[in-house]
Amino acid sequence: MEVDAASVRGLAAYRGVLSLPGVGTLTAVSFLARLPASAAPITITLHVVLTLGHGYAAAGLAGAAATVGMAIGAPLLGRLVDRRGLRTMLALTLSAQAVFWSVAPFLSYPALLAGALLGGLLGVPVFSVTRQSIAAMVPAARRRPAFALDSMSVEVSYMVGPAVGTLLALQASTTAAMWTVGAGWLVAGGALALLNPPTRAPQDASGAPPPPVRQWLDRRLLAALLATSAAVMVVFGTELSMIAGLERTGQAGWIPLVNAVWCLASIVGGFLYGAARRSRPLPALVAFLGVATLPLALAGPWWSWALLLVPAGLLMAPSVAASSETVSALAPEHVRGLVTGLHGSAITLGAAIATPLAGLVVDRASPAAAVVVLGSVGVAVALLVALLGRPRSS
Repeated sequence: MEVDAASVRGLAAYRGVLSLPGVGTLTAVSFLARLPASAAPITITLHVVLTLGHGYAAAGLAGAAATVGMAIGAPLLGRLVDRRGLRTMLALTLSAQAVFWSVAPFLSYPALLAGALLGGLLGVPVFSVTRQSIAAMVPAARRRPAFALDSMSVEVSYMVGPAVGTLLALQASTTAAMWTVGAGWLVAGGALALLNPPTRAPQDASGAPPPPVRQWLDRRLLAALLATSAAVMVVFGTELSMIAGLERTGQAGWIPLVNAVWCLASIVGGFLYGAARRSRPLPALVAFLGVATLPLALAGPWWSWALLLVPAGLLMAPSVAASSETVSALAPEHVRGLVTGLHGSAITLGAAIATPLAGLVVDRASPAAAVVVLGSVGVAVALLVALLGRPRSS
């Protein structure tokens, strides 16, 4: 007797997903590819500060240049995947990454800004490609645990990648760190090209022309993209507020431990979300994430930050997984790469808004005020998304 995939829960849900052809290998390769992606920002930051001798504002501008490039490039590269296939896109982006990371240590600051913008524009969209392949390889009824597993993989990569980048930059040199990131891209990207996971469902062989934009870029998809940006904005704003709160009170040494607790809570939350019997509405998860962030305004000692971050952490990976699941369900096969790229741009946009907004509030008021502002904005956007997603009255 065939088991209904939607009724499977717990570890069986993850075993069922990983037993699907190619999913386990894709999970391993995508984790490998995310390590250079997660190490890149801190590597550029430390190079600008330690080697070029500029301040953190200049380092932030370099990061912003790369972020703008990625936001523009993700949907364009996704469209390239739709039209020419994954390997063509990887050949273009891996060549660009090899050039950028080879010469980046020798660039002046203005040239590095331009290189970061172009490097972001032609960056390997490993996050988008992985989610696109998951949507193509995994039946809709099993995508929730698949995307939850993907979110947990992201959390682990962000615990490992930045630590390795920082260690190399401080113990060896920023040049060695940047070359290692570049080599990591070539190894991981090459593995992804060899694997060449499908980016379109096998049953989609009709050869029909892509649907008109107005047919798929509707209120539901726009609402899902807006909710994605809001969730990421809350997460990144919370991170900056936590760092500022601990640094201003002389507790900066506890930042790695507090961040590890937060990441572990997110992994637990992602596991529970994927193992649950059914999905939860994306607007509700984003609203709960915003509400769970608000108590951080009361944090003081490092241990209070760690404890108060647990509820927010439990909702972090589920919110991202739910956004991936929602967008994948709304993406037509012929433009899945483009839509997944737009999802990646929504994530990038949320991060790009969060950091300067939180920094402005921290400078003008306090880290506690920044937490309240970001959490409240998250709740407000979630309510707006819920209204946009309501079916039209007949």
